[in-house]
Amino acid sequence: MIVAGEASGEMYGAQIASAIRTLSPDTRFFGMGGNCMREAGVETLVDANVMAVMGLVEVVAHLPTIINGFNTLKNKLHTDPPDLLILIDYPDFNLRLAKVAKKAGIKVLYFISPQVWAWRSHRVHGIGRVVDMMAVLFPFEVPFYQKAGVPVTFVGHPLLDLVKPTMRRDEALASLGLDPQRRCVGLFPGSRHAEVKKLLPVILDAARILKERMPDLQFVLPRASSLKEEDLAPYLSGAGLEVAVIAGRNHDVMTACDAVIAASGTVVMELALVGVPHVIIYKMSRFTYEVGKRVINVPHIGISNIVAEKRMVQELLQDEAEPLPIANEIDALLNNPGYAAAMRDDFAAMRVKLGSGGALGRVARLAMEMMK
Repeated sequence: MIVAGEASGEMYGAQIASAIRTLSPDTRFFGMGGNCMREAGVETLVDANVMAVMGLVEVVAHLPTIINGFNTLKNKLHTDPPDLLILIDYPDFNLRLAKVAKKAGIKVLYFISPQVWAWRSHRVHGIGRVVDMMAVLFPFEVPFYQKAGVPVTFVGHPLLDLVKPTMRRDEALASLGLDPQRRCVGLFPGSRHAEVKKLLPVILDAARILKERMPDLQFVLPRASSLKEEDLAPYLSGAGLEVAVIAGRNHDVMTACDAVIAASGTVVMELALVGVPHVIIYKMSRFTYEVGKRVINVPHIGISNIVAEKRMVQELLQDEAEPLPIANEIDALLNNPGYAAAMRDDFAAMRVKLGSGGALGRVARLAMEMMK
């Protein structure tokens, strides 16, 4: 059973399933995921697209859906127990499912550690009781788990393999139907419906400010696999702004961009690996934000900034995530070559910290060892 709760996680789940099937062609897969996992031959008992919510208030609003999905998987663990349960990120949901699996005698491999090193660090002891192996992305996570006596393996970051642009900037622009002679700004509002609702109007307002300052700008928005055209249409139709919406070509879109406005998430790591200057933004419910800032004990929210151990990329959160500050940051990235170049140098140094590729293959081999 493979369980992933959002777009990036289910993309990894699909790759892991394919890698395991290469090693063991007769392996059967089921669990929770989206289009990528279905295409990889995973029977999705629960659709991850309806489960991807973030924030205390947002989770409460979707609680019936989340509970129903959890119960579906819980029942499957009892009625058709797998040889191994692979959990990918999505910690509050997945750690509860791990507890069910552990009681049922099912081995648990957890890939992409909950950020216990950032907040609620006491959870590490509970994780050790329900997880047989933690496969982590970052070297600094290993001693944290070892100190708590939790079995851990550093596998590296899968984006090192998955983020491999194949075009030059001008080629990417032309292939996307954009003008190679004009500068391009990417609008990345996130993959969750709640993120789009909170962030896309602000992003579009910032884009309008930029268009007024630099009329030659063009804008592109990559549509996440978890979103449909109709999810974006209400915001774009009344924006008074021409935005090219591209589905399924995220890395080509990144390559085409001179700068990007990005919702915090996996995408900021992808942008750093591609080498695209960007600004990180995020908004959540006031209650979630007030609780979060009191319990999170890292100085950054962008995972690339955390890995780099410095503020490579500007983070505009909550009340700071407004059109004018966002537009000013993108303006600086476009018109201050030294600023953008320094950011690219930081990205290159961060990449070295992540080690070599092959992460998902290591997870697959780890899974096969655990099923012996």
